[in-house]
Formats: sequence, structure tokens, C-alpha cells
Amino acid sequence: MKAIALTSFGIPGTLDELEVPVPVLTDTQVLVEMRASSINPADIQLRSGAILKSPMADKFPVQLPLILGIDVAGVVKEVGAKARHFKPGDRVMGMVPMGSYMDYVAVEEDHLAVIPESLSFAEAGAAPTVALTAWQALFEHGHLQPGQRILVQAGAGGVGHAAVQLAKQHGAYVIATARNYNHDFVKGLGADEVIDYTKVDFAAQITEPVDIVLDSAKDTATFGTGLPGEIGEKNYSVIKDGGTYVSVVAFAINQRPQVRGIDARFFQAVPNRADFEAIVRSMQEGKLNIHIEETYPFTAQGLLQAYRKSEAQQKRGKVVIAKNMR
Repeated sequence: MKAIALTSFGIPGTLDELEVPVPVLTDTQVLVEMRASSINPADIQLRSGAILKSPMADKFPVQLPLILGIDVAGVVKEVGAKARHFKPGDRVMGMVPMGSYMDYVAVEEDHLAVIPESLSFAEAGAAPTVALTAWQALFEHGHLQPGQRILVQAGAGGVGHAAVQLAKQHGAYVIATARNYNHDFVKGLGADEVIDYTKVDFAAQITEPVDIVLDSAKDTATFGTGLPGEIGEKNYSVIKDGGTYVSVVAFAINQRPQVRGIDARFFQAVPNRADFEAIVRSMQEGKLNIHIEETYPFTAQGLLQAYRKSEAQQKRGKVVIAKNMR
């Protein structure tokens, strides 16, 4: 079967099509014929090689060739001996730790959910990581309640644009940061206020403290140390005493002494079928729309173009690779 693998690190680096064996399932896995996947920040950091120089290097595989990709949407072809929730022919979406850029992907049964015919594979392939991260950040870690005020950093990005929609649907007052050209887009998602953090000090613009900050903004200093950088320090300044700071970028924030009773925590999304099923329902009901900036073919050249697009500054939502649009 075909896989697209990273064969040298860097920008642009090298992506090549390889022939690899079809995965052998464990008892609890499901074999999915991949129809669509997408690009996430971890894929970008691995492709560039930047993550190899960070404190998180030991958490990621580094042996080349390396098949990237976390999200997967497709059709079930085979199920393991103990898999009970899926059958061949089911349309599904889910996540793997790494390695979805190939024709067939072995996925843990509990890391998948059935998708309806009303959702395209492209939509489903764009959703898992960002939607699950936003969902768990808001409801499991942030404990968001109706009427609370929340600041969503990087409101036009993958996690951010999902979080804006989910928070607004839940009855929160949503403030988001985004560059000026994304303001109409983010307001269209439901944000009550949008601040261009490149033009003004967002902390000075927020006159009433927020209950929660969800931070998915890129910060070079944070990536290098795991601690809040300039953006992170300003996040603290806008949170009320005893509020919550949820970060998906500052991986060492939990080690920092508590400030003003603020519950500051880093987390990575934990795949599970129940959350995925809730996300699928939200998408099916039109409450959550994962914006696809562009879709590229499942070829080495197509994936390279997808990475270039995903790394570009003017990007909204997700960039997808797909075998077809359904």
C-alpha cells in the first residue's frame, strides 16, 4: 500500500511516496481505509525538525522515514477480534498517535466514531484533533459554564475556531484574538469581540477579567521552554482571581507556582469514542463547522503543497489531504 513519509527534516524537507505493508491489527484495533486526513501543529514541528531541539523531543519518534498525520477519516475494512462497535463498511473518523498518511490505518476502536453520510470525508478528516482539543479544553479542563467570559487565543486557527463556536453554543461571552483580515471570519463563528493582537495590546483591550483563557497561539519562547512567554504573561493578567488558564502550547505551565489562585494547566487531547460521538452530533446539527481552507490530493507533491499552505500566515481553520471529496 502507499504511504507518504518524511525522508528528511527541514523546510521544505522531503516527502516521498513509499510502499509499506498493510498494518496487522491487534484485537482492539480497526483497519480503516483512509480517505482524508489533515495537518496539525505537531506535524509541522516534526516536519521542520524544530521539535527535535525542544524539551519535548523525547516524546516524539525521530527515525526516518517517518509517516506523519494524526487525523483519519475513512471506511472500516476489518475489525480486530475484540472490537465490538464497528463493522466493515462503516464510515468513521478518529485519531492515531502518528502515521495516518497511508492507504490503510490501524486505529484503536475507542479512538473512532461513526460519521453520517451528511458529513464528507474531508470534513471528518479535518475535525478530530482540533475539535477534540477544543471540546476537552472547554468542558473537561476549563469547566466552562453559560454566562462565563472566555478569551480564545488564535481564534481563526484550528483549535481556536472550533473553540469559539463551541463556547458560544454553550452560552459563554467569547473574546478572541485574530489578525485584522480574520475578524469577519471569527465574528461569523460567534465571537462577541475580536482583537488584533498584532496591532494593539490585547490585555489592555480587555477591561473586565475573564473566567477562562484557552491558549493555542504560537509563541517561539513558549515552544522553546514550555513556559508562558509574552503572550502567556498577558493571559495571566486578564484572568480573574481563581480563574482557569488552559494551554495547549505551554507544556511546562503546570510546574509554575500558582498565581492569584489561577488554575493553570497544559493538556493534550485524549481520544475517546464518547467525545468523538458528541463532536459528530454537533457537526451533524450544524453547531460546529470545521473550516477547510483548502484540500490537496493524497500524493507526495499534494502533501508538500498542503504543508506549505498550512505553514502560511494567512490561513484559517484546517488544511486537508484527501483521496476524494466524499
